[in-house]
Amino acid sequence: MPSWTHLIRFIAVEDSQVHLGQLVDTSRDIGKDSTNGVQIAAYLIQGTIYDGRVTGEIMHVQQLLSPITREECNYIRCLGLNYLDHANEAKMALPKAPILFTKPRSALIGPYPATINIPKCAQDETSDYEAELCLVIGKTGRDIPEEEALDYVLGYTASNDVSARAMQMITAQWSFSKGLDGSCPIGPVLVAPSVIQDPQILSIKAIHNGNTVQDGHTKDMIFSIKKQISYLSQGTTLEAGTIFLTGTPAGIGYFRDPRVVLRDGDEISVQIEQIGTLVNRVRYESH
Repeated sequence: MPSWTHLIRFIAVEDSQVHLGQLVDTSRDIGKDSTNGVQIAAYLIQGTIYDGRVTGEIMHVQQLLSPITREECNYIRCLGLNYLDHANEAKMALPKAPILFTKPRSALIGPYPATINIPKCAQDETSDYEAELCLVIGKTGRDIPEEEALDYVLGYTASNDVSARAMQMITAQWSFSKGLDGSCPIGPVLVAPSVIQDPQILSIKAIHNGNTVQDGHTKDMIFSIKKQISYLSQGTTLEAGTIFLTGTPAGIGYFRDPRVVLRDGDEISVQIEQIGTLVNRVRYESH
């Protein structure tokens, strides 16, 4: 695995080019810093996300980007109904096996100033958020034993499973309603497993226009990260660059009373312990 611990992909102030970097100050919440205009410094990384070497050269962030590009991401695998409290709020039986749906690479975007664009087909007062822990697979594997599963993780970040609920509820297959363009923001930083050694001890929140609407914990997952990777690698090659969205806790907008909806101009954030805050604004597409 590479030498970085807190990887960002960014456009630099110094040359307006895209670079990989290791955060200089890993104690900062760079999602909030970026949104608030606070300067972010990073040591330049030479190489790729898989083999990057941290140098001593410091550059500064003009704009944060998704930690992994669409070209590097070959598959986005998502788990549904994977938190006990979320299953309870949905009044659904606990699944006997992980419920898998997928998103296309065109759904992938980064943190603020990237916007969640709601297309005309979903501007029906049912666009929704789901705060989720996201992981990136760092090496290709198949039939991975549960006790080895975390060895395949390149890093962890925050994600938002943006969902068009009206479209979701009219079919048993969720991929289309959750795979609209820009419906998978991730970021702001990819944190190495050397830092997050146990992904089941993290608090996770969604914050909508300043109000906390989800307040959960990864210990409440029905299927742990280890189980997800092991189960979904059965007879299936998980390639490096695969992204996992690992499920959401209770508090999604659709089940709140009154309901919470993503509307034009809203701000929605996903905050995860040891990672920071993924911030995005919502924009209704005009055509």
